[in-house]
Amino acid sequence: MNTNKKLNNGVLPSTIEVGEDSIVEIKNLVKNFPIGNDFFTALKGINLTFTEGEFAGLVGPSGSGKTTLLNIIGSLDVPSDGDVIVLSHSISNLTQKQAAQLRKEKLGFIFQNYNLLPVYTVYENVEFPLLLLDIGADERKKRILETLEWVGLSDKIRSRPSQLSGGECQRVAIARAMVKRPSLVLADEPTANLDSENSHNVLQTMVKLNRELKTSFIFATHDEKVIGYLRRIIRLEDGKVVDDTTKPPKSPMGDLNIPLTNTYASDTNLGGAL
Repeated sequence: MNTNKKLNNGVLPSTIEVGEDSIVEIKNLVKNFPIGNDFFTALKGINLTFTEGEFAGLVGPSGSGKTTLLNIIGSLDVPSDGDVIVLSHSISNLTQKQAAQLRKEKLGFIFQNYNLLPVYTVYENVEFPLLLLDIGADERKKRILETLEWVGLSDKIRSRPSQLSGGECQRVAIARAMVKRPSLVLADEPTANLDSENSHNVLQTMVKLNRELKTSFIFATHDEKVIGYLRRIIRLEDGKVVDDTTKPPKSPMGDLNIPLTNTYASDTNLGGAL
């Protein structure tokens, strides 16, 4: 797959040819962190490929290297050795500005602490990525309302994070990640601060977005609830991949044929919402 060529303002360099349908290729990845006069090796020769539409997880205990690997895929960090090619761009070859451009246009992020802006409404939090992309007001409104309907928050557009439950805050975070229609979403322990019911609601939403929009998801997690939904489980121990298994989702969510718009009950008339 050759995802495109040039992002905003031509900031990114020319793309690299990768395998068909490949969105991430990791080749002999090593990551070292300095400790005094020595260093700690967090990732030790990782080789992985992710393709379009995957719902995959990096699974392992604390210290296994899963979050470090996710950060490098997300261009938040760089390899010490080896290469990571994301959407046809080598992370090692990107400047900080180019990496920021890649994240801004092509990647979505979901964090365990939501990272919502507390003084802004749900609508404004979801709008923020579109403002960075200089998308016009009419198109922003259309995308925001559509995305909030996907996650079942059409009736919460004027609420602020302090007025929402933890599950609702995480669904706002999902909407914020999805509103720009990213090719890849990276989720770091997205259910860590949620109870069981809210965890399943959030995971069901992500499964539906993955299925209906073909958005690829890569998780870093040790939560068994998340693992139950994954279609590919990559287990890490001490910075190495020890198992890579693809399986049907062992999901407790029931009928996956429910359309996105029916994931949550909402009587809000979107046409008059704003």
